[in-house]
Amino acid sequence: MNKKSLLALSLAAAGLLASLPAAAQFAKAEDAVQYRQSAFRVLGFHFGRLGAMANGKMPYDAATAAADGDVIAAVAKLPINAFVPGSESGHNTRALPDVWKELPKVKDLNAKMVDATGKLAVAAKSGNLDQLKAAFGPAAQSCKACHDDFRKK
Repeated sequence: MNKKSLLALSLAAAGLLASLPAAAQFAKAEDAVQYRQSAFRVLGFHFGRLGAMANGKMPYDAATAAADGDVIAAVAKLPINAFVPGSESGHNTRALPDVWKELPKVKDLNAKMVDATGKLAVAAKSGNLDQLKAAFGPAAQSCKACHDDFRKK
């Protein structure tokens, strides 16, 4: 494992460990909003690179794909912890109020995303572009499922 991959994995693991008691860590609602927005930004960056590789818009690089897959699989577990009461409005959030009304559904969609991104990470580590392509679509759909119903356009 190269230094870049090790660093990415270490940061993701640290974030995951820090998130376990996350709800108790948010002194203010804006802290929860910033936390989940930061996690979504990290997801978007790494997911975007995998998507660019899967769609031929960026040269395929097996090491980068593997590192991105690891980050995505770890970080996908984080945002759900920050959908806490009081963070639903007035804090520059793109989350729709329905998130809090339908939190069990959101948690179910999150579990499906965690599963799909875990499979994407396995495919990304395979060193096989075709496997990455096959896993990317379902992972993207798992993200889109929540965006369609619970995120402002």
